[in-house]
Amino acid sequence: MLLSRFRERKPLFSQQDLVNLRWFWDSYLKSKSIWLLVVLGTILIQGAAYQQFLALTKSGLNVIFENGNAWELVRVCVIVFLLFSVRGLMSYLNPRLSVWLASNAVLQMREDMISHLMRLDLSFFERTKSGEIILRMVNQAQALSLFVGQATVNAVRDAVTVIMVAAYLIYLSPQLFMASMIIMPFIIFLMLMVSEHIKMVQASAENAMGNYMTGIEEMAGGMRTVKISNQEPGESSRLRKSAQSIRDLSIRLQAAQATVLPFIDLASAVAFVLVIGGGGYMALSPAYELDGAGVITFLFGLVLLFTPARRVAQFFTKLQANLILLEGVHSLFRETPTITDAPDAITDFDVTGDIVLHDVAFRYSENAPLFDGINMTFKGGKTTAIVGSTGSGKTTILSLVARLYNVDGGQITIGGQPIEKIGIRALREAFSVVAQDIVIFNSSIWENIRYVRPDASEDAIWEAAEQAAIAELIQQRGNKPVGPKGAQLSGGQKQRIAIARAFLRSAPILMLDEATSALDQRTEQHVQDTLTKLGESKTAIVVSHRLSSVAHADWIYVMESGQVIEEGTHADLVENDGLYASMYAAQKQGYK
Repeated sequence: MLLSRFRERKPLFSQQDLVNLRWFWDSYLKSKSIWLLVVLGTILIQGAAYQQFLALTKSGLNVIFENGNAWELVRVCVIVFLLFSVRGLMSYLNPRLSVWLASNAVLQMREDMISHLMRLDLSFFERTKSGEIILRMVNQAQALSLFVGQATVNAVRDAVTVIMVAAYLIYLSPQLFMASMIIMPFIIFLMLMVSEHIKMVQASAENAMGNYMTGIEEMAGGMRTVKISNQEPGESSRLRKSAQSIRDLSIRLQAAQATVLPFIDLASAVAFVLVIGGGGYMALSPAYELDGAGVITFLFGLVLLFTPARRVAQFFTKLQANLILLEGVHSLFRETPTITDAPDAITDFDVTGDIVLHDVAFRYSENAPLFDGINMTFKGGKTTAIVGSTGSGKTTILSLVARLYNVDGGQITIGGQPIEKIGIRALREAFSVVAQDIVIFNSSIWENIRYVRPDASEDAIWEAAEQAAIAELIQQRGNKPVGPKGAQLSGGQKQRIAIARAFLRSAPILMLDEATSALDQRTEQHVQDTLTKLGESKTAIVVSHRLSSVAHADWIYVMESGQVIEEGTHADLVENDGLYASMYAAQKQGYK
């Protein structure tokens, strides 16, 4: 039964594990081969010191038991002291070098992760929990650094010690060594049995930790809603359950890893009994050359061998858990962006030309098509508005024009140039955007405005703040941070920061996605007048549910369920008495 289960077990290293290890070696360790050889040199010196220590121990015992020469004993003691002094020096250099190497390797890996994340599509961040990203970039990367820099190097040191000590014991008595190693197949068998379970538990623990981090972020970001809804008990319960799940999985993981150690201790006891019994018989029998000093040295050597061997076995159980961490990190690098520069991408194009959507098809998922052959034209230097009900696809149009997503069919052009032929950086530098989802950083309002143009002068930033009617708030708050995600600001104040960014960037194409939705009517009118001034001589695309803010547009598209159902000027659409006219009449009535 047990044998059949063993045969069904997966190998210690899966094919993906080997791929991950090779990737980590090629990417972050291979270039440091010279320093790794230095570390290996310190390890070999440590192992050689132990081997020579055993040889000198036997010499010292022979001096005591046979010739009784005191000066010879002193010589042996001095050499032993020097050996351990050298080993002590290597024990200092070894961790210093290995941690330095591992820390630099993981720093490079983190920098690569950051660069890779910046290249990934928006869709990746929309489908991936933020907790999972944080887990990979912070926890898993740090755990790998500690494992490579400390656990792995220590395991190599212990393995070298085992090999060198074992080599001397074989030289001393091959028969006794073979007898003491009779238990090794059972230890290997146990490690193979336990490894798969450790991987499974570690994978579950990483998922639980990712969910816990995501839960914390959601709770902190939604604390206003939590408190208004009196849901503190519910949030506490949700996070406690996640924390308890992490605890339970951690206990299971430690229990699986701890299974190996008692078995090794028991096996070691068997080995010592065999050596004491067999070695004693060999020392008493004239048929063997092994004497009492040799038996004592051999027992001492087993102590020096089994202690590091025990740690090596522990390392292999921890290695299984860290292979899961390595897979988590490598899986992030295996995410490939689909929105990339074409090989012949251009950077110079007509930013003042018409933006045309021709038979554009797009879907967020296979079962949810949004556009199927939509056609729209945004005239260069003119203001075009898009209105319609929630979910009709207004914001998605802006995302497609900015190439945050690739179209599934049809084509989008600017000045006659397909946008997929334009370099992504050059394309997006042509836009100033005020979006619905305003990102505010925990710094001053001044720094938040400057974010879109770090090289902007103070005068330019101040002028943008005044145009967005937020200069007075800057004077009041000074350099005070605005809190995580702008928690200390109102929705209208956040929106004014976004508008100030648009003024500061002042790109030739202006995109306004509900740019004044969080402003009161008085402020809206002021900002709207300023936005109109900003949009002069620019190609402006305005998305708004307030039809009064788009009445001045040169052309208006009315959308419903991913289709353009009406288009024309404000006057034409009101006169046609269609959906736009009914929406406008309803809103006008609501303002009275």
